Amino acid sequence: MGVYYALLLLIFVLTMITTYLGQENYLSIQNLTNVIYQSSLTSIMAVAMTVILITGNFDLSVASVAALAAAVLVGNADAMGFWPAVALAMTVAMALGLLNGSIVQFVGINAFIVTLGTMTAVRGLVLIYTDGRSLSVKDPGVIAQMKAFESGKNDVFLLVVAAGIVCLALGIGSVIKSRSSGKSLRPAAVGTVIGGVILLLLALASGGELVVRTPVVYMGIFTAVVWFVLSFTMVGRRIYAVGGNSEAARLSGINVLRYKLMAFVLCSGAAGFAGVLFASRLRSINPAGLTGAELTVIAAAILGGTSLFGGAGSVIKTLAGALLLFSLTNGFNILNLGANWQGLIEGIVVVVAAAIYTVGNQGRAKGH
Repeated sequence: MGVYYALLLLIFVLTMITTYLGQENYLSIQNLTNVIYQSSLTSIMAVAMTVILITGNFDLSVASVAALAAAVLVGNADAMGFWPAVALAMTVAMALGLLNGSIVQFVGINAFIVTLGTMTAVRGLVLIYTDGRSLSVKDPGVIAQMKAFESGKNDVFLLVVAAGIVCLALGIGSVIKSRSSGKSLRPAAVGTVIGGVILLLLALASGGELVVRTPVVYMGIFTAVVWFVLSFTMVGRRIYAVGGNSEAARLSGINVLRYKLMAFVLCSGAAGFAGVLFASRLRSINPAGLTGAELTVIAAAILGGTSLFGGAGSVIKTLAGALLLFSLTNGFNILNLGANWQGLIEGIVVVVAAAIYTVGNQGRAKGH
């Protein structure tokens, strides 16, 4: 539950500070939707990163893969058209994921080492492909398609209200069930209640109209699908089993190799999609674009409590971790704090969160 409490506390503190200083209200709908929009690309990659971490692997190459997908899209969109270029970019990204997974699983090299190498190699490919120059789309028709794909606006008021009611009902039902059976409250139940309350408050504050950019919709759909698969399907249970104890999973008849390869392909595919959105947002790509984004992606998963050793993780908590990081950045910008302070404080937050989770897990292990 720590990441939920931390996010709520951060929003409360930033709201108090901005109100005291007489600056723009941090809780304004415009600012909150802007934070969600800014976090959308990182969140998409972080959700997929959570899956690969659950399987017990690691992928440092996501930002480089996203940059290469963006370069492939921008470099070919004028000649091929937007959608064929998107298909090519996604194919390249997923092929790189398959390459990563194959090297890790068939050769047996540690995933950290493999993806560290491919991160550098793929970034080199971006420089070679772009010849070290910024690329941009020239065709007005393609530019219009890119704007429609990435910059569209959607009124999600009714969807948010419905989601809030469902979350609140499920959470309260789970709390009542735990109380009646004498069991301790599950963090997921409390988190669901808090999430439902936040969604309903957001809808209430919007005044009946809640407009978000299209990437936020993509992020919401992708997160919901992955959450459902992990929580309610046999595939999800097997993914957790593979990460928790791969040998036991293999002896139980689970194809461990297949699930680990699938996780790598999913992670790179999500990175490729994020790269497509990034290129569509700017209609251009700089060879240095998205440099360092992989650290933010991994930090979001760690803040969400995803285990670096596999077998444990929640995409909803990862989403909260991403929102926490971007809320910090947004608050720093509102308060006019320098970029150097941002890096310092964000780094401290990640280390402290990892320490809390580690100490908590050790305590539970001793308790058993």
